[in-house]
Amino acid sequence: METYTARLTLLVDPDKKRLFEKICAAQDLTSSQVVRRFIREYIDQHVALIDQEALAGETSEH
Repeated sequence: METYTARLTLLVDPDKKRLFEKICAAQDLTSSQVVRRFIREYIDQHVALIDQEALAGETSEH
């Protein structure tokens, strides 16, 4: 699990938000858990698009 966290704020249609939260709850998950999983999977699938040296430089500065 990550050591540090950062807040991500996004706007979503209220009806979709309610449905998303109901589906998450039905799976005994929080919406944050599902979004974090989506982000990890998205990064895994698309990280090859990013210059690895530039990415390493960004992470070492923080």
